[in-house]
Amino acid sequence: MYTQATRRMFFRSSGLGLAGVALPSLLDQEVTAASPSTPYSPKQPHIPASAKNIIFMYQIGAPSQLDMFVPKPELNKRDGEPLPESYLERANFAQIQDARPALMGTPYKFKQHGEAGHWVSELMPYTAKISDMISYVHSCEAEDTNHMFGELHMNTGWRRFGRPSLGSWVLYGLGSESANLPGFMVLRSGMHPRSKGANWGNGFLPATMQGTPMQFSGSPIFNLDTPPGFPQSSQAATVRAINKLNRKRLFENPDPSIEARIASYELAFRMQSAAPELLDLSKESAATLQMYGITDIKAPSYARNCLLARRLIERGVRFVEVFHGDWDHHTSIYQRLPNECKTTDQGSAALVTDLAQRGLLDDTLVIWGSEFGRSSVAQKSQMPGEPVGRDHHVEAFTMWFAGGGVKPGASIGQTDDIGFDSITDKYHVHDLHATMLHAVGLDHEQLTYRHQGRDYRLTDIHGNVKHELFA
Repeated sequence: MYTQATRRMFFRSSGLGLAGVALPSLLDQEVTAASPSTPYSPKQPHIPASAKNIIFMYQIGAPSQLDMFVPKPELNKRDGEPLPESYLERANFAQIQDARPALMGTPYKFKQHGEAGHWVSELMPYTAKISDMISYVHSCEAEDTNHMFGELHMNTGWRRFGRPSLGSWVLYGLGSESANLPGFMVLRSGMHPRSKGANWGNGFLPATMQGTPMQFSGSPIFNLDTPPGFPQSSQAATVRAINKLNRKRLFENPDPSIEARIASYELAFRMQSAAPELLDLSKESAATLQMYGITDIKAPSYARNCLLARRLIERGVRFVEVFHGDWDHHTSIYQRLPNECKTTDQGSAALVTDLAQRGLLDDTLVIWGSEFGRSSVAQKSQMPGEPVGRDHHVEAFTMWFAGGGVKPGASIGQTDDIGFDSITDKYHVHDLHATMLHAVGLDHEQLTYRHQGRDYRLTDIHGNVKHELFA
């Protein structure tokens, strides 16, 4: 049958033909750089970059900045007093129903640490030790007091479902330097995000840009294992045959979903050996495991995920997101918060230290934060006798950053005497995204994707790069 070929089809098929020639070698031998013919191929940044990779340690549920990083002597002094009317009339509480909630200080002691003099509470002794390596932003601002939509806002730039995630935008803009693992990987411990896979979804970007979650047990990645009795040589032949048919179809119908399917088949084959090797921590030194606080290299934990994040970056993965919860302490905060800090503090600090010791921190932007913070007033429980907690707070919360060109030891942004409002150097969610993209060489105004008749971007029509965060 005669098929009329357009100029566009010719060049597309030529490229795929070269990919077909390369496929056998890609399937039969380990490679260290992404094939030029794949959607994951490395791309040139828009501007000079200070970082090549990003690790985002996402703390699900909102840690209490007032008990961990922001000492407020005036708040402690006024503990138990009603929230002043000037705040009450504009307070944006998620759950508090009291007509006049009471101010609540903290029972935890704060000290200054390192040459930077960062204030850190006794709950975070390991983070305190890396004070001179990290920079705090205490004036972050969000918009939505609901966890589900707050998560979406921080991870996709939009408070509704359907938009590409931050990691997907980074992978779309830069590609990956790993041929054997996806360029955007997701690690989880504790509770999962309320908005689930939308936090690492590709939205309207090509399917190859979505995040890939790792599993603790069984196959490290869903549907990755080879069926019993099916040798690798047979599987390689099957992949070649399927993708030959896919390429034929792609030539006739230039559909991005077909191109994504081709790339996924080839990558999945290589991942069958790369993923188990990634999860094998037996070759890590005893000193490294001790630094992270890992006592069982096979047991799931936040600390293990932090170590895996480093191993993923070493293998060329562009964006790693480490999700952990639950920090949502509406009640019994002083009974629950210490354990959450103990669970995460050592692993988070060890990751920064480990990256620095291996010469990887300069090229890796490390982020620690959540969708919002917690309030400076007490939230009473509806259950008699249950201790108080803190409600959600979007007007001011803390995130910290390290590596990737970040100015070490900086403390940015101030809040008022009771920690309610940001009063200097405000960092809105859109500003955070613009700044993260800037670090890896992406101009948030140029990073766009045409969808339904208009160009979309992570920051929509907002966002300003905060240059003061960088050295």
